[in-house]
Amino acid sequence: MNNDSIDDILYWKIINYSLTYNLEGNILQKDSMKFTLIIILLLIVLGGLMVLALIAGKVNLLDVSNDIASTIFFKIRIPRVLIAVFIGMGLSVSGTIFQSLLNNPLADSYTLGISSGSAFGACLAIYFSAVYGLVLPREILAVIFGLLVLYLVIKIGSYRGGLESSSLVLSGIIIGSFFSAGLSFLKALADEDVASMVYWLMGNLSSKKIQPVMIVGFVCVLGLLIALRYGNELNILTLGKKEAQLIGVNYNFVYGLLIATASVITAFCVSLCGIISFVGLVVPHLSRMMLGADNRKVIPLSALLGAIFLLFADTVTRTLLPHELPVGILTTMIGGPFFIYIFVKRRVT
Repeated sequence: MNNDSIDDILYWKIINYSLTYNLEGNILQKDSMKFTLIIILLLIVLGGLMVLALIAGKVNLLDVSNDIASTIFFKIRIPRVLIAVFIGMGLSVSGTIFQSLLNNPLADSYTLGISSGSAFGACLAIYFSAVYGLVLPREILAVIFGLLVLYLVIKIGSYRGGLESSSLVLSGIIIGSFFSAGLSFLKALADEDVASMVYWLMGNLSSKKIQPVMIVGFVCVLGLLIALRYGNELNILTLGKKEAQLIGVNYNFVYGLLIATASVITAFCVSLCGIISFVGLVVPHLSRMMLGADNRKVIPLSALLGAIFLLFADTVTRTLLPHELPVGILTTMIGGPFFIYIFVKRRVT
């Protein structure tokens, strides 16, 4: 195929895209009413669920003294509800970004090894604290190792030039496996102190202080705003590098900014709550089933659905079950079969 034919194909792909999406960034009006109604409904559901989560629990606040009730409400339940909302929102937004950037429905922070790297950094802090009594900043180590994994994945994936999705995924699997082995090594070294490390790795939202909760919340909200700002560019990036550059998108800048944003969100979430599986993998698929593939709609919808999903799962684990389980166990039990259903349904259709 000669260059003229290739340019003609690219030209018509761009024209077709411009007819489908408004490149000025305005959402098409065709489904705007449906989108607005769904967002309003989900905001109402989220608000109601937050109120329910605040008043529900093993302890009835009306049966205890005011001082105890105040302590439980403000120091235990409010931070837990907020962190569930922030973590669910952050993991869902990061999953949406990764899947769109890599054009891979199975892509998320775990595929790229970022969660394994962040978990290794946090577990390293837990290990030194439990074994040697040396207090290291868990959040900082998690972010450092998460970004280190991102750097290694991009470095290895672009070794032959360019940032190919398949190369990044393969690099992520390799680097993620290496850090997963590092986690196993730390658990073996910890010996009888391994319990706290294992419990944290399963995903746990309890006993969080308000200050780190607000820090993670700030990072997740900032990441959401960045993703919304570049939602239209994210749509264009799915066409490919050459097409995006012909349209006028600074491909390398937008690609790097978005993948770094998703990685930092993941690192902060893992540093505080451990590994919570399937939220960033399943929720973006559910959003696309509801509203299509336009990331300008998928991103805010995923943020709300992720917050609702994780808050609901955490409320169930601490109120309905006889013994509280780490929320990561329940998200895996719910998300695993649901993702299999989505995968099989898409293959059949």
